[in-house]
Amino acid sequence: MAKKVLVSPILSTPNGIMSHGVEAPAGKMVFMSGQVSRNAQGGIVGKGDITAQTRQVLENMKSVLAEGGAAMDDVVKVTVFVTNVAEHYSQIHEVRAEYFPNDYPASTMVEVKALVQPELLIEIEAIAVVG
Repeated sequence: MAKKVLVSPILSTPNGIMSHGVEAPAGKMVFMSGQVSRNAQGGIVGKGDITAQTRQVLENMKSVLAEGGAAMDDVVKVTVFVTNVAEHYSQIHEVRAEYFPNDYPASTMVEVKALVQPELLIEIEAIAVVG
């Protein structure tokens, strides 16, 4: 898909793996529910390890997107829910950089009190547009 990253000249450069916004041509949209760090057997991967959990979440995202005929490059928007932004921000973005090497999606990160299970540290939902 030929998405276009939007950069506003009046805003500072985003601090992380994200864009100010993304313009996407009309196409099939894939809406992905929030993914957590559960493996195929339902077990939590990386208990207490934000890097391992983020990697599992992004691998789960790849799998769901593939079922919709999409790939990580087609992602135009992510919403990240994390239980401790201050502690985990840089580690999350290090892993995200592996999955989004350029043309970053628009992104929102929100600190939440808890996720569906206490061992979970991160959840990510996404929207992709397939050209």
